Amino acid sequence: MSAALPVKNRQLFINGAWCEAASGQKHPVTNPATEETIAEISWGARADTAKAVAAAAAAMPAWMKLTAYDRAKVLKKTADLMRERADPLARVMTIEQGKPLLEARGEVMHSADTFEWFAEEGKRAYGQVIPQAVAAKRHMTIKHPVGVVGAISPWNFPITLLTRKIAAALAAGCTIVAKPSELTPLCGIALFECLIDAGLPAGVANLVTGPGEEVAAEYMENPAVRKVSFTGSTRVGKILMRQAADQVKRLSLELGGHAPFIVFPDADPEVVAKAAVLGKFRNNGQVCISPSRFFVHADIAKRFTEVAVEEAKKLKLGNGLDEGVLVGPMIEQKRVDATRDLIADATSKGAACLTGGKRPTGSAFEHGYFIEPTVLRGVTPDAKILTDEPFAPVMPVLDFSKLDEVIAAANNTKYGLAAYVFTNDLSIAWRMAEGLEAGIIGLNDPVPAAPQCPFGGMKESGLGRELAHEGLEAYLETKYVSMVLRG
Repeated sequence: MSAALPVKNRQLFINGAWCEAASGQKHPVTNPATEETIAEISWGARADTAKAVAAAAAAMPAWMKLTAYDRAKVLKKTADLMRERADPLARVMTIEQGKPLLEARGEVMHSADTFEWFAEEGKRAYGQVIPQAVAAKRHMTIKHPVGVVGAISPWNFPITLLTRKIAAALAAGCTIVAKPSELTPLCGIALFECLIDAGLPAGVANLVTGPGEEVAAEYMENPAVRKVSFTGSTRVGKILMRQAADQVKRLSLELGGHAPFIVFPDADPEVVAKAAVLGKFRNNGQVCISPSRFFVHADIAKRFTEVAVEEAKKLKLGNGLDEGVLVGPMIEQKRVDATRDLIADATSKGAACLTGGKRPTGSAFEHGYFIEPTVLRGVTPDAKILTDEPFAPVMPVLDFSKLDEVIAAANNTKYGLAAYVFTNDLSIAWRMAEGLEAGIIGLNDPVPAAPQCPFGGMKESGLGRELAHEGLEAYLETKYVSMVLRG
């Protein structure tokens, strides 16, 4: 199986060369649809991370002195190569992460667009001239790359989330050490193969596959690392915040979410229910901005639920490489177990499971981490699925009747990453956009992410923004220059 993977390397990439981990250790990579070991990769540790940081620090002066136009050439070429290799890159992702090929290919193309966006946006790292109050003075600001960046990305979007960090950092003139998830390292390796073939200079971007705790420890304690960008759980984000205090290290954190999906009575319940099912069960609900609490107006809740159940039953579950499959496996068994626990908790407290809720049967599902798309009704407020980030293919449908009440219910969470509203009433749309505590709001839009638009959350969903102009600014310092004219 390993030989069939369209990715050449299995090693760390440090200072322009593929290399084995200093310890010589290896780590198995598993296909979640079959539970087969598909590859063994080099398993780095803290010493390898320190070596990569040193390479990034050495490469920093030359990279930051290049013009933004010259840096853009590498990013644009990377985007072009990703598009050319979209099919093999998608295949790697499906085998390693599980999502269906169509979804995987869409992720690759979105990531290519992100590289192209930052290739152009890096040319717009503008300073400004500030009007002076003293005649002999002149004031200005200029931008400066923050320095070496340590990046940690998760498994659910293994190319997209790594791309957001690498593309922005390189465009800003920073160098970077990147750590992909232990569960999806081959996607990170495949992405680096594109960067290398695009002409990436040695040391500018480095890849360390290894345990998150060791890599993060080096990032947080090594003074050469000026910024850490992390996408993952709120629990780990809080740990990194505490550790960053010792060196006042800059952080970008994209953390958990628990997105409300709110449907008003003027919306078409059949159309919106179909959109809800596609949005909810994309990547098995293993999406930080996945809708996870469905508030539907009482006037249309019955029809919405009926259609949602019908559509969920239609979703073909299976190996993402197979024709017609729309929902693949979950990433690992513990995610299946956690999903079952959420369903059991909700039903024990009175919720009805209208479809799904169990492992599918048949010879195709003897192996792999599968669970059926699930729709729940009558979920009580004390159910864990309404308080804990679910990250699961479970769709709880709840009634509401008043706008102010649904805003309060939607905001009744420590998270504030995304929210979705479906209405044709402009006044309601504005009130929801202003009232919801979320960094991303989709108005009649179940898939709002785009490279040119800021991505990030409020409350315990994180700090800062990725993508858009804000995503570039996250890797830049602002220098203020004041000059007195002589003569």
